[in-house]
Amino acid sequence: MANSQPHPVFEIRGLNFYYGPSLALKQISMDILPQQVTALIGPSGCGKSTFLRCLNRMNDTIPRVRVEGQILLAGEDIYAPDVDLASLRQRVGMVFQKPNPFPQSVYDNVAFGPRVLGMTREKAALDETVERSLKRAAVWEDVNGQLHDDALGLSLGQQQRLCIARVLAVEAEVILMDEPCSALDPIATGKVEELIHELKERYTIVIVTHNMQQAARVSDYTGLFWLGELIEFSPTEKLFTNPDHELTEAYITGRMG
Repeated sequence: MANSQPHPVFEIRGLNFYYGPSLALKQISMDILPQQVTALIGPSGCGKSTFLRCLNRMNDTIPRVRVEGQILLAGEDIYAPDVDLASLRQRVGMVFQKPNPFPQSVYDNVAFGPRVLGMTREKAALDETVERSLKRAAVWEDVNGQLHDDALGLSLGQQQRLCIARVLAVEAEVILMDEPCSALDPIATGKVEELIHELKERYTIVIVTHNMQQAARVSDYTGLFWLGELIEFSPTEKLFTNPDHELTEAYITGRMG
């Protein structure tokens, strides 16, 4: 019988990551599947965000870092010397912990990427891209009357969904989210979580979260990081109800971490 498992979007094999001489990630291996939400949990400083930034080489901006092992995106090594970083970061977009809209209009925030990348030169096509991206990010209803107003005037929750729209506008395949709700109130958090559920129909999502309840609500797969190691990685329901490792159980029940 044929294996019905889809081909991974990312294949991570034996990943070691160093800040100078310090080993921050040790022998990380996992597959990230398409149109699934993968959550990364664990205590502060355990390597979750470092790992996330390895997936689109955001760590390259830090001096004296070094990577060993392989990260394959659709079968291609993203650390190969001929990789186009702009193209990689277009395909693998990042949403940060704090909303970071540009000090421009709502429209110009979403149009920025397509303009820089030369994806469209026609105003009608750009208008369509902006509207489609804002709708997919579930913020169109909030902002369609203020597209030319300063994006910094939006609420924090609206700003975060605008930042997600900015990623969608450049036709990303993967959306990385580094604690995207930590600065938001419970209502705005709920809206972002609903949005994550809708987006996974089209996109692959990897989310770092300190909120284990959030991981349980939004994700299909969960990985527990601990002191730079991936302790356990499995379907979310299994990890939370029947973990393989004592450390996982101790962490999710609050006895450690």
